[in-house]
Amino acid sequence: MGNSLLAAGPKVHTVTLGPYHKVPYTQPDATPDTKVDETSSLKVRPLFVDDRQKEWTTGEIHDVTDRTFTVRRALRLNDALPNDAAPHWIWQPGPWLSVDRVTGHITVLHLPDFDFTVSDVVWFRDYAAYCGISTTAKGGLFAVVAQLGARRPVVQKQIGKWPEADHFIPVCQPAQWQRLPTRVTLKPTGGESATYDVVGTVSLLEEGDSSDEQ
Repeated sequence: MGNSLLAAGPKVHTVTLGPYHKVPYTQPDATPDTKVDETSSLKVRPLFVDDRQKEWTTGEIHDVTDRTFTVRRALRLNDALPNDAAPHWIWQPGPWLSVDRVTGHITVLHLPDFDFTVSDVVWFRDYAAYCGISTTAKGGLFAVVAQLGARRPVVQKQIGKWPEADHFIPVCQPAQWQRLPTRVTLKPTGGESATYDVVGTVSLLEEGDSSDEQ
């Protein structure tokens, strides 16, 4: 009995996504004059691990490897003012998540300069390309390429000023990837496009069984 327990492998978890459904959503740049709740919506779906819901997500998943995928989290925020009598729950796209199908482990990705109102991430392999916003005093709009597992972004180049009172929506066009050689093109809406070489194609993503997830 003891030998069979020692020989047993780690528990394999089941990770699934439920069906989409629409929820009310107000764009972050909406004003009282332009807000139209009736026509604004966000498609969300639940993320389950072993039939237990762990998160709400939005958008499509990206398979990084055969066991790890990324997906964007959907958040429910309390938008009530201090003098409101009851909570006012709203939906909002949140940060990206990394999900391990084997261990069921979910990790929040802290992508550099990521801003949920500006950053439209386009994935290729374990790279995320998007426009980001600097949180320093000088500010600025940046072209960013982040690699899972890396401490610093592979690309981080300023491509514009930020904040801007009258900016385009979306702020940037979706990134365009090229495989050989590995390159990505980012373009601010209404601005000039720029192409960056992505150096270092060896994946830094660590996949392994976690004892606390068994």
